[in-house]
Amino acid sequence: MKFYKVDMDMQKEKTEWIRCPVCSNKTRVQIRKDTELKNFPLYCPKCKQEILIAAKDLQITVVDEVKTKMTN
Repeated sequence: MKFYKVDMDMQKEKTEWIRCPVCSNKTRVQIRKDTELKNFPLYCPKCKQEILIAAKDLQITVVDEVKTKMTN
């Protein structure tokens, strides 16, 4: 069994839930202040839409709205 040293500063890092730009509900994705996303396909389980976003410094920007709804 291997043990890894965990940096305590990393554990205290604040995280935020990404909210859907369409319906404003929480998605299943969390980001931290140091997270950078570019052309990330964000899927909302409530409204079942996929939206391309960018994120930097906890600020979310919609890049392009994908016009397809996910079907089961």
